[in-house]
Amino acid sequence: MPAVFLLKPGSIERDEYGRILDARSSVTLIVNGRHKIIVDSGQKGEKELICRALAELGINPEEIDCIVNTHSHPDHCGNNHLFSHAKVLIGKEGDVIAPGVWVLATPGHSMDSISVVVEAKAATLQMKTIVIPGDALPTFGNFLKKVPPALHVDRDLAIASMQRIMALADFVVPGHDSPFSIRRKAYVTLPFRMGPREDSAAPKLPD
Repeated sequence: MPAVFLLKPGSIERDEYGRILDARSSVTLIVNGRHKIIVDSGQKGEKELICRALAELGINPEEIDCIVNTHSHPDHCGNNHLFSHAKVLIGKEGDVIAPGVWVLATPGHSMDSISVVVEAKAATLQMKTIVIPGDALPTFGNFLKKVPPALHVDRDLAIASMQRIMALADFVVPGHDSPFSIRRKAYVTLPFRMGPREDSAAPKLPD
């Protein structure tokens, strides 16, 4: 079954008027057998942070065989060049990236926005669905308030995409925030590599 590790949580900083001062995407690793997949590679200049997180898992950048960018904005693909042996996948609705890992089309923030869906088995042997949506669902606040990303090309599409994600996901790795549970409406610690405080490279999903 796929294992999912958060190499770097996303973040967003705004001024007092709500204008974006700095935005950095989440960087997520999916491992399923021989497949090692990066979903979004972060902002340019984050090389050391990403390489250090991979090294903690015993993985070299050259071992990554696939990159999926949820969309083409530079804060989500600024480090694609680190993964010299990886194929960059331009995903479309229903594409299977690896067993249990597939693409959901979620336009609205941008017309090319996609989400990556990972289906994994929890300790109770129940299937859990993790969605990595990029900016189709950028923060926990967007989920709680049920509002689309402030930056969007089509508001109706953005709302429809958020609804698809929320109907499908048990857990979300948002584009600019930390992972959260849809059901609990709370931030959660999942099987994501959150940093050196975690000792296990393959923690279990919560039930």
